[in-house]
Amino acid sequence: METPASVRPRGGRRAAVALVAFAAALPLVGTATPSAAAPPALAAYNAYAADPGDSKKFAQLNRQIEKLDKEYGGDLAKLKDVQYAAEKSLKKAKDLQQDLIEARDLVAQLAATQYMMNGEDPTVTFVTDANPSDLLSNATLVSHLSQNKAAKVAQIQKLVNDQLQARKQAQAKMTELKKEIKDLLSRKAKINALVKQYKPESPSIGMGGITPRMLKVKNTIDLETGPFPVIGCTRPGDPQDHGSGRACDFMVTTGGAMATGSAQAQGDQAAEYAISHASALGIKYVIWRQRIYDMRSPGWRMMENRGGTTANHYDHVHISVF
Repeated sequence: METPASVRPRGGRRAAVALVAFAAALPLVGTATPSAAAPPALAAYNAYAADPGDSKKFAQLNRQIEKLDKEYGGDLAKLKDVQYAAEKSLKKAKDLQQDLIEARDLVAQLAATQYMMNGEDPTVTFVTDANPSDLLSNATLVSHLSQNKAAKVAQIQKLVNDQLQARKQAQAKMTELKKEIKDLLSRKAKINALVKQYKPESPSIGMGGITPRMLKVKNTIDLETGPFPVIGCTRPGDPQDHGSGRACDFMVTTGGAMATGSAQAQGDQAAEYAISHASALGIKYVIWRQRIYDMRSPGWRMMENRGGTTANHYDHVHISVF
């Protein structure tokens, strides 16, 4: 006759196997196809989480951007801002993928520990049929893990949700990127005419390295809306317009302080003057207060958060010329 003690290990094994089965079934970004062994509820989940080739699609879009950048007067900052957002979202999804792999391995370890230390509780076997979102928030599972490990299990729930959200955001950003490229292509004739209107100029020596056109814009903006605490132009090694002498930053504050009051008003005035006189001065685009106004695709548009006052242009007006 079997005693209760002799029954416990076999039940514990069933609980452990159930947990390991769940851990193995957890979907990961980059999985080509759902596991054949995955329960139906997980199969649909895996099908969504399967990698649709985002990195490859993004690489194709990058090649289009590079080509347009050469044809449309250089430094398509508005388009590149969306490119930056898509790249950041894809990286986040990949980072979460690695986190989820590590978390999944932890669940397997916890399951093995459960088998070694605890007895049978048949309620644990429900995990093989449960949806991850329902499963990981269920207190029954947590009760089968030691108190100091419960937070790790809850973390997996958050990783699953975060990973799905990151994937959706990355796909949305790439859709936005495609839209921006399509918009620029639809304006090809107008943009080519605009680019042709302003013959490219060479960087200079003796004028701080800026082009004659940028020098004229710098002097005009300074005369009409200055003086400014400082104006910064050339930045050797910069792959965009600062490096080629076709951009200047008109600082309205110093020390990275957020522009408010009269400083913000001065920035507003400089940006508005540059936009209203863009055609006469050969201005390509203006960035001010985390917004960009590109003459090749007119209208103010918000930009991605770059993480700081200066990076987000809250202390200076950036002006680029053709």
